[in-house]
Amino acid sequence: MTLNDEIFYGLLLAVGGFLFSMVLTPFYTHFAYKYKFWKKQKQTTVDGKDLPVMRKLHAHKFKHVFPTMAGLIGIVAVTAVTWIFNLDRGQTWLPLVGFLGGALVGVIDDCINIFGTGRGAAGLRGPVKFALITGVGLVLGWFFAAKLGWTTILIPFLGNLEVGMVGMILIFAFAVVATSNAVNISDGLDGLSGGLSMIAYGAFGIIALFQGNYMLFGFCMTVVGWLLSYIWFNVPPARFMMGDTGSFALGAGLGVVAMMTNAFLLLPIIGLPFVVEAGSSLIQLASKKIFHRKIFISAPLHHHLEALGWGEAKIVMRFWIIAGVCAIIGVFMAATGGAI
Repeated sequence: MTLNDEIFYGLLLAVGGFLFSMVLTPFYTHFAYKYKFWKKQKQTTVDGKDLPVMRKLHAHKFKHVFPTMAGLIGIVAVTAVTWIFNLDRGQTWLPLVGFLGGALVGVIDDCINIFGTGRGAAGLRGPVKFALITGVGLVLGWFFAAKLGWTTILIPFLGNLEVGMVGMILIFAFAVVATSNAVNISDGLDGLSGGLSMIAYGAFGIIALFQGNYMLFGFCMTVVGWLLSYIWFNVPPARFMMGDTGSFALGAGLGVVAMMTNAFLLLPIIGLPFVVEAGSSLIQLASKKIFHRKIFISAPLHHHLEALGWGEAKIVMRFWIIAGVCAIIGVFMAATGGAI
């Protein structure tokens, strides 16, 4: 097959992911309302502090029932399309399992939030969630290093650095954990994390395409297809939320894709908005613990901008634009720095 054929096939997978997701959405909506998949508004921070600013900003969203866990649509669509049309041990097995592993952690958290009562309704405790996603990363990292034989990491413009099996497993786990949490933290405004993830997957898909990893390119395009469907229903005002089910799946899958394209060090560039979002939350938490004062009105950054008076759509659109610029820079660095 020629490159044009591979591009066409990848785009067909994107269309397949989009159409299948659009078909599945009414079924999800039916069950979400029937079984009351209502999102409970977050009441406290990770350190147990009250959230008056965030509750005030988002009070309008919780006046009526607001379904969550819509990431299930993407899980079914991406898994089905990949399993039937694009499954390959060397290229798509690992990102698909990473996608599903992250989703499993998210499903547990969402179910506790939806069906739990009292203090338990907040979802999984932070350390438990961290341990579970770390376990997913370590298992996938072992397969990546031991079974697929990856023990080097590319340093753009300098070449590959041998890190050994143990080093690669740890780096792989870090990529999965960091990206999962960053995407999850960014899932706070209608369409924000979905759009940022779509751009990042598109960028890594282009890198995979020009590396000759055509099936990995197809996997990225399948995810892009689902996210196009998701954003259709999730632009302000959103019809539902992807929940931790979707955000953890997207983050874990993106971390795996970055490792499989040997472009891990480009991940902070292509995914810079995710880095900023997670970093702002970390800075806020550290400042409160060490200096007993807040840096931001509310963290992560998108909530700070909301509190300053920025409209939700304005924040989302500008984050998307920044993500697009970062994606272009990242792909250019991949092309000139040795990843392609």
